Amino acid sequence: MRPLLSRLATILVAACLLFTSQALTTPLRAAAADPGYLMVHFTGEGSANQQMYLSHSTDGVHWDDLNGGGMVLRSTVGTKGVRDPALVRSPDGSKYWIVATDLCIGCGQNWDTAQNNASRNLVVWESSDLVTWSQPWLLNVAGAIPDGRNAWAPEAIWDPDTNDYVLYWATNATLNGVLKHRIYYARTSDFHTITAPQLYIDRPGTQGIIDTQIIETPAGVGNYRYVRASGDGQITLEGSNSILGTWTTLGNLSGIGLTGSQVEGPMWMKFNGTDKWALYLDQYATGGGYMPVLTTDPSNPAAYQKQTSGSYSMGTTKKRHGWILNLTAAEENRVLARWPNTAANRLQSYNFQDRYVRHTNFDVRIDPNVSPAEDSRFRLRTGLTGSGTVSFESVNFPGYFLRHSNYDFQLAYNDGTSQFAQDATFNQVPGLADSTWSSFQSYNHPDRYIRHYAYQLRLDPITTATARGDATFKVTS
Repeated sequence: MRPLLSRLATILVAACLLFTSQALTTPLRAAAADPGYLMVHFTGEGSANQQMYLSHSTDGVHWDDLNGGGMVLRSTVGTKGVRDPALVRSPDGSKYWIVATDLCIGCGQNWDTAQNNASRNLVVWESSDLVTWSQPWLLNVAGAIPDGRNAWAPEAIWDPDTNDYVLYWATNATLNGVLKHRIYYARTSDFHTITAPQLYIDRPGTQGIIDTQIIETPAGVGNYRYVRASGDGQITLEGSNSILGTWTTLGNLSGIGLTGSQVEGPMWMKFNGTDKWALYLDQYATGGGYMPVLTTDPSNPAAYQKQTSGSYSMGTTKKRHGWILNLTAAEENRVLARWPNTAANRLQSYNFQDRYVRHTNFDVRIDPNVSPAEDSRFRLRTGLTGSGTVSFESVNFPGYFLRHSNYDFQLAYNDGTSQFAQDATFNQVPGLADSTWSSFQSYNHPDRYIRHYAYQLRLDPITTATARGDATFKVTS
């Protein structure tokens, strides 16, 4: 990305943190038994592309888009756009956070305003299972930095010495008379509150730095416990034995033909069951998205090897500035079950066939000529109450479902409760007016069906021929 942004977090912790015979779920795992990898990323400019997307890989170099290539989380706060996500797992595996840049280029902001007068907040989501996420919140990280003009490319790493996270990001600010991007940090344990921001990385002169990501290496690999890769005009590598201690410059990747004028957004990944890493780099100069370079020693710039284009595959969507999580089997099962490649469909009215079910300001009705068209597209998921039923998830507001409340319909965010699941679940049955179409019977009010009345969607008992037509729909692409 120009002028760059990256992200996300690596986080690691010692196995002694848990007293259990069970294998420890560390913030970054790479155990031989772990089956796959999850990448969180955004895909480009514009309000739809600057949201959260997921991709999955079984080998770390061939990626498949989840959710049919559609977004999986949408920001409804701040600029309502997000980039550069970090995916943080707690040491015991009980919590996850996505922390991202609050920025939406091309939807009210250009690069000049993004650098000089942009959001000082980060956007944060929290989950206990990696699939059901909280509503997003804003975390002000740069408001207390003198002349701080933005907050970009957040990362976080678990610090076992203090039992909290070092959260770090780039802010454009004036210091000693020089305006440029530097890396700042704060400590946090919950991503709701932070300590006072402190300067973390400052390059000499006018050279800025935006993209930094840290990885912890196991004993016996290289000469440093931690290695970080940064976008600072090059892809610069540094090593240290302490997250906030002294860092030694190790070199950059220009020796293998990858300069800062070609690539940015370094993103680490450790292969499961082996001391081998991929450093993914975003080919922003050519618009090519991510490519991997491989190494068995992250601290040695000469050990990195470029890959031929046929040796890896990034899937259909473009992958921009993201983060990769090594999945446990349980995590992978949950993720793949939650975001299968379910087609996006529309619900066409039987007796007003130019009209389709759509949401508008989270109300639900039938309209002709829906604009944007995505307001009338839904994924018919396996019902939230279980198999044999169906729930309707919005395509452009993922996590939001058609839900009845007092027999009226809303597009509402799934809060994970049993009541929500029942209110948002339906039995798909032959159409009450035409058996080749469909009707949708309420799961928890089986005497009632989805129907429109005065173009508004309702949940009603059906007793007349007009109501049967109102309660009949075609599932169509």
